[in-house]
Amino acid sequence: MVHIDRPEALDAGFRKLTDAKVQAVTSTLLSTRNGLEKEYAEAALKYRLPSMFETETSAQLGGLMSYGPDFEDVFRRAGNYVGRILKGAHPAEMPVEQPREFRLVLNLQTARALGVTIPQSVLVRADEVIR
Repeated sequence: MVHIDRPEALDAGFRKLTDAKVQAVTSTLLSTRNGLEKEYAEAALKYRLPSMFETETSAQLGGLMSYGPDFEDVFRRAGNYVGRILKGAHPAEMPVEQPREFRLVLNLQTARALGVTIPQSVLVRADEVIR
């Protein structure tokens, strides 16, 4: 596991991964909140590592793929919670909800650059395919 939290740590972090013969990388939501989504995706491509992220923005910025919660749905449902609280509901009595919908985004431009073939069976399941 390599934690990269600033741009100047990207090259050293990805060199450490390739030296360890890592074959692919993933980045958790926590680590992508620092605004380095594009830089992570670019570094993964530079070091020829397939990359997977939780946010679809990362795949749109050059990552190979993303799979994670549909944040539009999550935020819409959060708005419903706020509305219920403003109408008098007690937050402590409201159930905690988990994401219900997830999105798979595939970036075929990145796949081609890496020489990775995405099976048709995966392509048809994708919510978005970047060509």
